Amino acid sequence: MAESFNELISSSQPTLVDFYATWCGPCQRMHPILDEVKTRVGDKARIIKIDVDKNQTIAANYQIQAVPTFILFKNGKPLWRKSGIQSASSLTAEIESAL
Repeated sequence: MAESFNELISSSQPTLVDFYATWCGPCQRMHPILDEVKTRVGDKARIIKIDVDKNQTIAANYQIQAVPTFILFKNGKPLWRKSGIQSASSLTAEIESAL
C-alpha cells in the first residue's frame, strides 16, 4: 500500500475499510458486494481491504473482534461501524450520507 493506513483514513473523501480474513467465508461473500458498491459510488469514496492477520496492530487499534467488520472514515474519524455481511444498498447509503 503506497499510502499509510492513517493517511488513507484521514482523507476528506469517505473511506470504507473492510477488515477481513482470507479464511473467513462471509468475508469472501462480501467481495462481489463491495465491487457493486464501488461501481455505485465511483470515485466519490475509497474502499480498502485490511487483512486482520497481516495487519494485527491496525485491527487491535480498532478493536476488530469479528470479520468482516466495516468502518467508514472521513477526516480520520470513524462515522459508522458494523460487523457481518452487509448489503450493497446499505453500504452505499452510509457512504452517500458521508459525502
